[in-house]
Amino acid sequence: MQLTQEVIRYIDAHRQEAFDLLVELAQIPAPSNHEERRAVFCKEWLERQGAQGVYIDEALNVIYPLGDTAGPLTVYCAHSDVVFPDTEALPLRIEEGRIHCPGVGDDTANVAALLLTAKYIAQQGLQPQTGGVLLVVNSGEEGLGNLKGSRRLMERFGAQIKEFISLDGGYSHAVDRAVGSHRYRIAIDTEGGHSYGAFGNRNAIAYLASLIDTLYTMKVPPAGRTTYNVGTISGGTSVNTIAQHAEMLYEYRSDDAASLEIMRCHLAAALDFYRAKGVQVTAELVGDRPCSGEVHAAAQQALNARAAAAVQEQYGVQLTFGAGSTDCNMPLSQGIPAICLGCYSGAGAHTREEYVNIDSLHAGLKLAAQLILYHF
Repeated sequence: MQLTQEVIRYIDAHRQEAFDLLVELAQIPAPSNHEERRAVFCKEWLERQGAQGVYIDEALNVIYPLGDTAGPLTVYCAHSDVVFPDTEALPLRIEEGRIHCPGVGDDTANVAALLLTAKYIAQQGLQPQTGGVLLVVNSGEEGLGNLKGSRRLMERFGAQIKEFISLDGGYSHAVDRAVGSHRYRIAIDTEGGHSYGAFGNRNAIAYLASLIDTLYTMKVPPAGRTTYNVGTISGGTSVNTIAQHAEMLYEYRSDDAASLEIMRCHLAAALDFYRAKGVQVTAELVGDRPCSGEVHAAAQQALNARAAAAVQEQYGVQLTFGAGSTDCNMPLSQGIPAICLGCYSGAGAHTREEYVNIDSLHAGLKLAAQLILYHF
């Protein structure tokens, strides 16, 4: 489906409004699990545009339901959270054709594109041709958000959802296969003591370092692509104290479910080995993202083709596909066709130097509209 001239004229007329919306939204802090301020902003903004029935659920998803939501549903979402812990306004500057701001691309630019399409739908009084559509600014996609928002959508609507489209990332690459992961907070506790007077007592930092070395000796399973990483470490009290406590965040991920299980077994064996040394070892699962399940191939291919056609139409490039860890993990794990792609170009995602190219945003608005209005 191509955009009508009416829709194109609308997007052209609201180009500055969309830019201003992105600039305002990007500065609102939204660390994972603390997206309240962005959620309220998005809900109130939609309501001012005439959207009816918008609500915030218990997971901090902002949901705009359209059509018959008791039957089959298509979900379009873009996540509100960013990886940065800031609780004050995020620093933003505009220069040399770019908007610089932590999280401005991942995923704020896509949220703005979804919101502008939602405004058009509300003001035109459009309804889906068949079934229902949920337009969602969802929570918890990043880090220890653990896919909170999309997980809740699947719990609430899972059996009804026939397609799931996540607007996330840039426009040139799409994710249509889920990379699963397990994330742990692993802690070691020992007796510790004074660095001189209690010398010889066990040091939690030393044991944690040894455990990390053990985990990094593993050869990953051959099936699929599997990786592992220690992301943070902390512990100790002072330079003259034998550390009583040390902990880390550790993850492994794979696009193959059997390989995830192999990694789980390896971790369990390593933890048992260190427990046998008489130190206290605890492991808390803080993130669990599933791999893809059995998805109907023809339905997935049709969704991919629709997305590829829209990207070709708006950006003139061929869309590539691959595996990744996104909000689509949840529907894909339940066999529901899903795809993740974005509506901008830029660089520096997950860094404080992130930026989006301003000249990519207008085509991104058209891409979001073309994808979503397919159902109207």
